[in-house]
Amino acid sequence: MGFSNASALIVIVAAAWALAASAVIAQTPVADLAKPPANATRYPVLSSAGRHGETAVWTARDGVRWSRESINLRGQIYETDQAATLRPDGAVSRLTVRGVTPGGDAAETFTIDGGKASWRSRVDFGTKAYAPGALYMAFGGTSDARILLFEALMAAPSHRAALIPSGEARLEPLTTAFVGSAAEKRTLTAWEIVGLDFSPIPVWADDKGRFFAELDPTGLSVMAPGHEADLAPLLAAQRAAAARRGPAVLASLLQPVAGPVVFAHVEMFDADAGVFRQDMTVIVEGEKIAFVGRAAPAVPNGARIIDGRGKALVPGLWDMHQHYGDDSSGPLLLSLGVTSVRDPGNNDAATLDRRTRRAAGELLSPNVYPSALLDGRSPYTAQVGTVVTSQEEALAAVDKARADEFTGIKIYGSFNPAWVTATAAEAHRLGLHVHGHVPAGMRPLDAVKRQL
Repeated sequence: MGFSNASALIVIVAAAWALAASAVIAQTPVADLAKPPANATRYPVLSSAGRHGETAVWTARDGVRWSRESINLRGQIYETDQAATLRPDGAVSRLTVRGVTPGGDAAETFTIDGGKASWRSRVDFGTKAYAPGALYMAFGGTSDARILLFEALMAAPSHRAALIPSGEARLEPLTTAFVGSAAEKRTLTAWEIVGLDFSPIPVWADDKGRFFAELDPTGLSVMAPGHEADLAPLLAAQRAAAARRGPAVLASLLQPVAGPVVFAHVEMFDADAGVFRQDMTVIVEGEKIAFVGRAAPAVPNGARIIDGRGKALVPGLWDMHQHYGDDSSGPLLLSLGVTSVRDPGNNDAATLDRRTRRAAGELLSPNVYPSALLDGRSPYTAQVGTVVTSQEEALAAVDKARADEFTGIKIYGSFNPAWVTATAAEAHRLGLHVHGHVPAGMRPLDAVKRQL
């Protein structure tokens, strides 16, 4: 008996559901993840809003390096463990990741066997010939995956190594700082891992080159235990060191314009007519568009002419929800045509610092229109939020946002619903926009009414 198309579709859907269900069933339950021993090193996972969890690291009797990570990021739960077998040069020869993340099953494996490297993660899998000294960086491992990579790069010649499956990572020194005082004073060095992302990843090491901290100003930071109080000063030192590169980056990429600019023979979209127009000329003088059309007037004296054949000219784009990462974000956004950014919540100190440096001609960046993110104290507090614990503190935070020339405030999920009306009213009185998430325990319609 044959199946109808509808019946076949039902069978296919049922089979797909069964496969998905089996994957969920196969996922390692949290209760079965590794249990850290009493002597494990427990790195707190922090942000400016407080503690979000910890990463425990230890070496078992068989030499396998284990880590167990538990994180609550605004209600997004990460419960994972990782087992790594290391080669004498510090490279990972075998890796297993288990557990659950907001993206689903965290399962990942990597092995070096018979001269071949094999890997399987949530996003890719493959096999290739293993080149001695090449390093594998887990896609979804615990924070110890980056610690292992950092320590291997520290031990590698010239602090650089090939990556599996491709690319290269290297360490570049950034700055130094001190923690502790008197006999407990220690010198730390900040290094940057280059080659993993658009932005370098800063990692702090102690005077023996061992991992001390990985600090993210807009995300989560992993610190040496007992040094939670050093988070803010080390972040400030890290930001100041990175800022010193700004003028050189700007000088290498920015092309100053002394006179008019002519964009010749470009394609443009005519929004009024709803069509693309070909072979157009646009003349910009100063900060104004002086001419748009096909029949270009005489080219102004001293004008710079840009031949736009085969290219389209568009206005500067807006990114309406961009949590600006670091100084590297500026050139990246501008390269995509983004000249204005609405930042709905960030590290306020970093935002103000970037604004000051941009105004002084020391930073290449779009225009940023920031909001101050306000949240309450709970296990779900936003990692870059200004935490307020009373109506008075909420109003003071609004006043500070206005004094800092922010364009709005963002109310987050742990904000007390009873404070919304007065907080929104104060923001509106000062000319600030109000947006955000509906606080827990509040209906969306009530949130709208209390902001009117």
